[in-house]
Amino acid sequence: MTSARELIDKARSETGLEDFGGDAFREGLEVLVSSLEQEADLNAAGEKAVYGRILLHLQQRLMIEDWYRRHPEIDEGEIRKPLFGVSLPRTGSSALSFLLSSDPAIRYLRVWESAQPCPPPATVSGPDPRRGMAASALDGELQGGTRTPTGIDGAMECQDLMALTMASQIFLSFAKMPSYADWLLNADLTATYAYEKRVLKLLQWRQPERRWRLKAPSHLLYLDALDSAFPDARFVMTHRDPSDVLLSVCVVYADIMGRFTDTLDHGYIGELNLRTWSEGMRRAIAFRSAESNDARFYDIHFKAMQQDPVDQVRGLYAWLGEDVSAEFAEAMALWWARNDERERASKPDPSLFGLETGAVRAQFADYFAQMRKWVPDDGEPH
Repeated sequence: MTSARELIDKARSETGLEDFGGDAFREGLEVLVSSLEQEADLNAAGEKAVYGRILLHLQQRLMIEDWYRRHPEIDEGEIRKPLFGVSLPRTGSSALSFLLSSDPAIRYLRVWESAQPCPPPATVSGPDPRRGMAASALDGELQGGTRTPTGIDGAMECQDLMALTMASQIFLSFAKMPSYADWLLNADLTATYAYEKRVLKLLQWRQPERRWRLKAPSHLLYLDALDSAFPDARFVMTHRDPSDVLLSVCVVYADIMGRFTDTLDHGYIGELNLRTWSEGMRRAIAFRSAESNDARFYDIHFKAMQQDPVDQVRGLYAWLGEDVSAEFAEAMALWWARNDERERASKPDPSLFGLETGAVRAQFADYFAQMRKWVPDDGEPH
């Protein structure tokens, strides 16, 4: 096993850099490594992949701070009116983010720069060597798994940027870590979102300023902290029956965790996701209930996305006060035709994960009531 101290020392040794830019990542790193050692039961592939990924994020943080040290003007950049996808997972939010990334007028987080934001893309001459390359052993292990198609320049969630402070949901999909899950659920992510903003400024440096389109399901849990870093942000929220959501996301977790342990605990996966996403939705409802916050949200139902995704994006853009160009509309239609992926026809019995449809829906009773207001044409459940 590897300690937090050893990972920090190795990151410094391999980069030749010392400054992590503050200590906001240290508490999460300590809890994460302790949880991995005591609870995860990783196999050899898991140890190589997960610890390698943590090391990668530490190294990238050192590099980010080195770029800021040499170019403090990076911080003068602004992130204006970003749009965040803040939905439950498996609600069509990824497809929506890929459609939005087809707009040539906006900026999104590309998959190849997500885990490796350094060097800033504008400083690289010619084809960027990160495009199409695995960032770490973990990426190699996940090839061929249950992944949503993105393409070489596809849109990525904010999870890797949040991992730079060791406060990311991405780690929970790798291994059984109840202690880290408890810590993360109750953590204050104010510093995490401030650091994400720091990285976004680095990524857009020396490039034309464009509006950012970003997303991650876990934003539901931390909207107050996100709002503190991005007070002019707006939000798009996709909706679906949580009993379908949870089974789908549990299948994804099992696919990933099953590569990294020989003792997969399906019950833990079900319990983790039920607790995480029901709490996330409770917090999201509370945030939207605050004065003026609800007006910052645009809602789309999963079924409407499946029926006419381009029309849904047109509605979103009308709400934003922006135009859907002919080039953008054509690119969306082409992407959808190539990537209209249906979930697997045969799903496991929900009882495999300890999920019972009625019990799941009961946990989300307040959400169903709100969903009927937010997307009244698609009231659930049926």
